[in-house]
Amino acid sequence: MIPVVLLHALSLDSSMWAEQREALTLLGHRVITPDQRGFGGTPLGDAPPSLDVVADDLAATLDALGVAGVAVVGSSMGGYVAMAFQRRFPQRVRALALLATRAGADSPEVRAGREAFAERIVDDRSRDGLIAATTPALLGATTRAEQPELVAKVRGMVEQADPASVAWAQRAIAARPDSFPTLRATSVPSVVIAGAQDELVPVSEADAMANALPHCRLVTIPDAGHLTPLEAPDRVTAELTDLLRSVHVD
Repeated sequence: MIPVVLLHALSLDSSMWAEQREALTLLGHRVITPDQRGFGGTPLGDAPPSLDVVADDLAATLDALGVAGVAVVGSSMGGYVAMAFQRRFPQRVRALALLATRAGADSPEVRAGREAFAERIVDDRSRDGLIAATTPALLGATTRAEQPELVAKVRGMVEQADPASVAWAQRAIAARPDSFPTLRATSVPSVVIAGAQDELVPVSEADAMANALPHCRLVTIPDAGHLTPLEAPDRVTAELTDLLRSVHVD
């Protein structure tokens, strides 16, 4: 069965995929859940901010594990890394799943906002207020109203993230290129999953990615926001399982 890589969102770590990792492992898949550089105990290192660096990290991890072709699944920042990996190592990608992410490059205004965020997150005077103001948008309105334990869990994960790593990642994301050419050239089975209540990445962005990918399904999950693997774990697992069934294994 095809190995699966699950790439986590910004400020979180690989534990966000716990339910999918368990379910897909039980189905017989080798599931690889790396903590991206700077998160979950993985050192940040001294490379300049770049998603290409993170994609190369993933390639090195797979090489060390003796894994060639994989299904790549990325949520939010993990989606940006997945597209960078697809651009740099297309021969290794057997299937692609993109969740709560976008293919277009940032506008100058958005890049400036990411830079401001990066500066504030490393400032002891502004960090707590910034986290308090921005973390609620990671979850949909229904989740915030009905799953207070998940709200607290996500808040705790965000607070534990290393500020320097978050700043590095924001700058890496801001510098990313337009990935639509990469998606249009992607011939593998794909799925784009969006939360209908995502306040950070609108469903229109998911629709644009799904239209660019030649062999793609678009899935919109009601009552979920930006972090669908946590907010709707069973549905995300089911959609990934369907994707993996369509993959031809050499």
